[in-house]
Amino acid sequence: MSQRLQGIEEFVAAVEAGSFARAAERLHVSRSAVAKSIARLESRLGTRLFLRTTRSQSLTEEGHGYYERCRRVLAELDAAEAMTDAARSTAAGLVRLSMPAMLGRLKVGPLLLALARRHPGLSLELSFNDRRVDLVEEGQDLAIRSGELPDSAELVARPVGVQWMALCAAPAYLAERGRPASVAALGASSSHEAVLYARDGQISPWRFHDAEGRPVELALPSRLRCDSAEVLLEAAVGGMGLARLPAWLAADALAAGTLVRVFEEPRPFGFELNVIRSRSRYLPHKTRVVVDWLAEHLPPLLAAR
Repeated sequence: MSQRLQGIEEFVAAVEAGSFARAAERLHVSRSAVAKSIARLESRLGTRLFLRTTRSQSLTEEGHGYYERCRRVLAELDAAEAMTDAARSTAAGLVRLSMPAMLGRLKVGPLLLALARRHPGLSLELSFNDRRVDLVEEGQDLAIRSGELPDSAELVARPVGVQWMALCAAPAYLAERGRPASVAALGASSSHEAVLYARDGQISPWRFHDAEGRPVELALPSRLRCDSAEVLLEAAVGGMGLARLPAWLAADALAAGTLVRVFEEPRPFGFELNVIRSRSRYLPHKTRVVVDWLAEHLPPLLAAR
């Protein structure tokens, strides 16, 4: 029986991922290992499952029929594993997670270390960067993303908090340039400049809600643009301009008085944080434990407005 199952997981992964290379990344093996497994499977079946060229691969007619049956078989196996998985009281195995750099280092990382101490069998591989990763291509189980998510039938998202934004400046900067009383007053002023977050050459305008709760965007001139929120924080403390920062990041500087809020916003603006994963037949217990932990413990750490 075990010999009859050999190569099936690689075959189904290759169909669903669209290539041997992506299937290898999903299964965390080499591309040659996937190719050899499928070649042995075709030899054992005595038929070709894929039509392969140097640029593409497609299923043969026999491959289509075989895939549908194999997919159902693996779904049943996954369901059986999920049933036994759910009976475990502790998480075990490796979970790979990608997250924004600053948020990851200061908030998410410490939370996950606490989780790992509670589950000695749980292994974590953490990646800290601000770019959008492809979960399948890069072999990640989970990713934390901030802001709007694109519609995708391939992804499942779970909210884990909101990054509320604060408009901040150094007291000396405001003493020199003046202190606008509202978004409208700031937009009408020509005396202010900003330190801005930019990634891959793209600068996003600041977003607010006006007194009626309507969304408002604002763009200010700037001498500093970078992809490090930490550097923007230091620049704002140093009086280089206004900064639109996550409230949790600015909290210590606000408490110390090295930054102040420029004005009170009638309705706070925030970016929703989500943990995303690839849609699969079942969610492993180890992954569910990580997602549940973040959903329970991360929102209070971001609550400062």
